[in-house]
Amino acid sequence: MDRSSVLNMRDPPNDWKDQLINAGIVAGVAAFTTLASISAAGIRTAPGTSLLAAAIAAGLNFFTSLAIQRGLKKAE
Repeated sequence: MDRSSVLNMRDPPNDWKDQLINAGIVAGVAAFTTLASISAAGIRTAPGTSLLAAAIAAGLNFFTSLAIQRGLKKAE
C-alpha cells in the first residue's frame, strides 16, 4: 500500500471541503495520540496542561496537513 496515495498527499483533493476533512482527521489523531501518550507517561497532575499540549499538537498537524494538501509546502 502506497502511503502517499492513502493520505492524499501525492494527488490531493481539489475541493476545500475534502481538504479540511482530511486535515481535521490528521489533527484529531494527533490530539488523541498526545493525550494517550501523556496518560501512558503518568502525567496526571495538571489536566489543563495535557489538554493544552493536545490542542497545540492538533493545531500544528491541522495546518501542516492543510499546507501540504494546498501545495504551500512540498512533501519530502
